[in-house]
Amino acid sequence: VQQVFKQLFYMINAVALNNLLLRKDVCSWSTGMQLRFNISQLEEWLRGKNLQQSGAAETLEPLIQAAQLLQLKKKTSEDAEAICSLCTSLTTQQIVKILNLYTPVNEFEERVTVAFIRDIQMHLQERNDPPQLLLDFRHVFPVLFPFNPSSITMDSIQLPASLNLEFLNKV
Repeated sequence: VQQVFKQLFYMINAVALNNLLLRKDVCSWSTGMQLRFNISQLEEWLRGKNLQQSGAAETLEPLIQAAQLLQLKKKTSEDAEAICSLCTSLTTQQIVKILNLYTPVNEFEERVTVAFIRDIQMHLQERNDPPQLLLDFRHVFPVLFPFNPSSITMDSIQLPASLNLEFLNKV
């Protein structure tokens, strides 16, 4: 059950983050607020179902950081440093793409300046990020089956003759 929810939450993360990276109309402060609220509801549900140890919440980390990125101030060099230290699960390419797509929804917000984006790129240039922008939503985590030893000893097993396994020898 834990592995199923980890996979499901990864897919939610990948599809939502990919939509954020591809759609200019959703890169705004208010979308960041909505995302963070919805993610907190998912985390609360995991706690309520006692699935905190499943790793499902950790798969949402890139989406959480993207939501926080949408909500942070984006003006000064200190803001750039804060973004770089906060967004460790996002690649440089993803951070820059979100900042480029950021669209103010009211007159109190401003577009992210090119100088600020260059400042971010300069802070993140030492990172060795993979070159891909989008997450692979078809990624499948390996399934782990727990080993449960049997109480039946191998020398007590009788093979039926109908199986035609005469070539097997007991050792």
